[in-house]
Amino acid sequence: MRGRRWPAHKDKVMTIELKPEHSRIIEDAVQSGHYRSVDEFLDEAFAAWRTRDNQPKFDREKARAAARRIRELRKGVSLRGLTIKDLVNEGRR
Repeated sequence: MRGRRWPAHKDKVMTIELKPEHSRIIEDAVQSGHYRSVDEFLDEAFAAWRTRDNQPKFDREKARAAARRIRELRKGVSLRGLTIKDLVNEGRR
């Protein structure tokens, strides 16, 4: 699969050179019957990429701030000498 051409925009064409291993993956997927054509394979691949790309990005600073808030909230929590097991048993009575 060399130099496959697709309409990039309305009147433009894009030529893509695939790595041999990528070409084999696509050919195997089509030959196995999982996809009817290379175009169908690529349509699904692009749809998956769009879905993944639209997911919220991990924000490390927000995660750190949330962890700080949790640690702060835990400071005032006291079980008054009880264990979690004691509390569970108390709830069963």
